[in-house]
Amino acid sequence: MSELRWASRLPLAVWDSLLPALLLLNVLTMWTPAELPVAAALTVALALPLVWRRQAPLTVFGVVVAAAFVQLLVDIQLPADVALLVALYTVAANASRRVTLVAVMVVEIGAAFACLRWATDGAFLTPFAALTALVVAAAALGVNDRTTRAYLEALRDRAVVEERARITREMHDIVTHNLSVMVALTDAAVHAQHRSPDKATTAMLQVAETGRQALTDMRRSLGVLRTDELDAARHPLPGIAQLETLAGQMCAAGLPTSLDIDGGHTHIPATAQLTVYRLVQEALTNTLKHTPTGTHATVRIACAAEAVTVDVTDTGPQASLVTPAGHGITGMRERSAGYGGTVLAGPLPGGGWGVHTRLVFGGPAASA
Repeated sequence: MSELRWASRLPLAVWDSLLPALLLLNVLTMWTPAELPVAAALTVALALPLVWRRQAPLTVFGVVVAAAFVQLLVDIQLPADVALLVALYTVAANASRRVTLVAVMVVEIGAAFACLRWATDGAFLTPFAALTALVVAAAALGVNDRTTRAYLEALRDRAVVEERARITREMHDIVTHNLSVMVALTDAAVHAQHRSPDKATTAMLQVAETGRQALTDMRRSLGVLRTDELDAARHPLPGIAQLETLAGQMCAAGLPTSLDIDGGHTHIPATAQLTVYRLVQEALTNTLKHTPTGTHATVRIACAAEAVTVDVTDTGPQASLVTPAGHGITGMRERSAGYGGTVLAGPLPGGGWGVHTRLVFGGPAASA
């Protein structure tokens, strides 16, 4: 295994130099002194350009084809003809399908002339069919390599887009929620600074703690926070267990919030718990921002074996929650869709506003 790891660290130019070196060694050891100069020169012309085939595939292909044409004129057969297949493969792996088709036709024409000149006893069809199979195989391998690389590149691009979307959702939820809470706490501290200094001090301490929590969450979302840092232990990844703290935070900010969790949640994956937490956080933040003083909120979480249901309701006036669509609802829908859920948000029949979704984290539904 150590030898394989050592070999994988070699530059590509080293690997590309192996075939030319082997072909030249073959000429030096197998040809007679009288034929050696011409054979060696043609071998160098055919094989040496392969060292640069990755940097300039079309140029290398043209040089190799020209060398093969000269070889045909001087009437000498060489093992270095395999360089044509390697050059063709490189073109197919890097150029368009139209260019690849032209390259295949050029090599096929050369194969036909080679069979006419060198086939024994007038046997043309058999060697030509064999060479055609090699040409098609080289081109097909190159096209497959190009397609695979394009597919992997598309996957990488998609992963980057999804990661950016995830970070955007996290940043929106973290910043919007914590800033809303900090503003509400600061307003409460200002109003209480003369009548109740102790309450004002408590509110400002909560503002500082909320700010620290926001910074920690932002660093964690950006992948900066390490698991061995003190902040990581102090502020674990939010989940269902942290909803009680969230409800207390909202109460301190002026939104009385009750929490009801039905069923155990220790079996729910951490990512699903984070989704539940962010959904509840966003719903409560919207209520805090868009409803008047005196509004109450209720959070109900129902945990089952393979699913969890989230309901967040409040008693605020319906008109106060009819706001233009923003990133909040979109982010909630994107998070919920990751677990097969659909966010339903709207006014309740008896008054107030409600948000409902059901996340599936196990079984066939989750796989789908």
